[in-house]
Amino acid sequence: MPRKDKEPLSSQGRRAETLSIEALKDNAILRHAKDAQVAIILKHGDLFEMPTRHLVYRADEPIREVYFPTDSVLSVVTQMENGESIEVGTIGREGTSAIPMLMGGTLTANDCYCQVPGHAIRLPVEQFHQLLTSDPVFRSLLDRYLQAYVNFLGQLTACSRLHTVEERCARWLLLTRDRVGRDTIKLTHEYLAMMLGSRRSGVSLALGTLRRAGCVEYLQGSIEIVDVGGLFATTCECYNVAQRQFSALLPDTAEHNAFP
Repeated sequence: MPRKDKEPLSSQGRRAETLSIEALKDNAILRHAKDAQVAIILKHGDLFEMPTRHLVYRADEPIREVYFPTDSVLSVVTQMENGESIEVGTIGREGTSAIPMLMGGTLTANDCYCQVPGHAIRLPVEQFHQLLTSDPVFRSLLDRYLQAYVNFLGQLTACSRLHTVEERCARWLLLTRDRVGRDTIKLTHEYLAMMLGSRRSGVSLALGTLRRAGCVEYLQGSIEIVDVGGLFATTCECYNVAQRQFSALLPDTAEHNAFP
């Protein structure tokens, strides 16, 4: 079942760093930026350290900043009237939080916040709109990312209906490992349950099965992947679908290990 949020969202990050051209290569979209886009990003953007629960945007409020994750994962969440919430999308270093703007909006019905801590390149929304108009080729790349994102949302809907919690848990862990580039993921069972749309008890049982199989270990607040091959043998077809969607529509994504 969806979970209630107990931890408040925060708009305060830890620190911002000066951007370098090298940092842009850690995001599958920005690595294809040409000189005109790079100049805008370096002048107005920063490399932002994203803590867990950092607020990216809130439902029905103007979006003021755009984030391009480099080793963090963002969660797009729908809040219900009774206070429960469920994840309806995720964004890693293959993409950007700017999906509402790519569809012509300035508001959205969902919240977005950092679920797995790391870094992201942050840019004011005004300068993001400059990027959209600076080069039709770059805009086309963003549109292809939007297409891949929407296609995969449809796959996840089927996944939630047809695949077991254990399969979905393995899929989520593999995708997150690809996005953050590390085997240890800071995440509680409760948040993983929210993201999978399952009861916490069911996710704990699935993780216990994966642990006994030697695929993962976990301590309070983190999950460590110890056998990638074992997770791959457990996961559903949706992991490969994600690879095909993003690597086909974003050039060099697989080569640069966003979805290897």
